[in-house]
Formats: sequence, structure tokens, C-alpha cells
Amino acid sequence: QLQLVESGGGLVQPGGSLRLSCAASGVNVIWHAIGWFRQAPGKEREEIACISAGSGVTRLEESVKGRFTISRGGVDNMIYLQMNDLKPEDTAVYYCAARDNYRTTCDPQYEFNYWGQGTQVTVSS
Repeated sequence: QLQLVESGGGLVQPGGSLRLSCAASGVNVIWHAIGWFRQAPGKEREEIACISAGSGVTRLEESVKGRFTISRGGVDNMIYLQMNDLKPEDTAVYYCAARDNYRTTCDPQYEFNYWGQGTQVTVSS
């Protein structure tokens, strides 16, 4: 059973950086498309980044392009979200999620089946 645990959230000033980590266990994460989502208070959860299985093609939501990067570790079985130039509107709970291994791409029509518990990111001065 694939399990995901996020870490790395915290309080950061506007313009600052954080790197979120998503630790996967139970499977080799290279065989799964992995997404990062966030949910701000009073708002719906939104997908902000995805990395495909295998070749690791990435897709980023427009509001984070040029500021956030999604990447996959090697033997550590981790997925990272590097967040730079953070803004107050980036404040949210951030989740990583994985698709079943037969859905290898970041095609948005398919759902994510496995979720972590989330990590809080607060951007404030």
C-alpha cells in the first residue's frame, strides 16, 4: 500500500523560500504520477504541480510557474516542491498525492488515489 507523508511546511516571509518533501513508502515512486495540491481557507483544493511517472515530465499551474519546481529524488523515494518568491496568497495546506501506477501521466482528467496528511505553509510578515 502506497503511503505519503509531507514535511517542510512552516512560516515564511513574503519573498522567501521553502522546500516541501513528500516521502513515499510501499512502492517505488518513480512508477507513479505524483501531484502537489493546496487548499487555502474557504477555497477549494487545487492542483499546482505534477510529475509524471518514468521520464518525469512536469506540469505547473499558471500561478506558480517560474516560482515553484517539482522534482523527484533518486534512491530516497521522495518528491519535492521547491517554492521560491512566496506570496501571502500561497498560504495553504499543501498535500502530495499519487495516482495508481497504470495512470502514468499528469493528464488532469484522472484522479489521484493516495493522499498525504498535508503540511501547513503560511506566508506572512
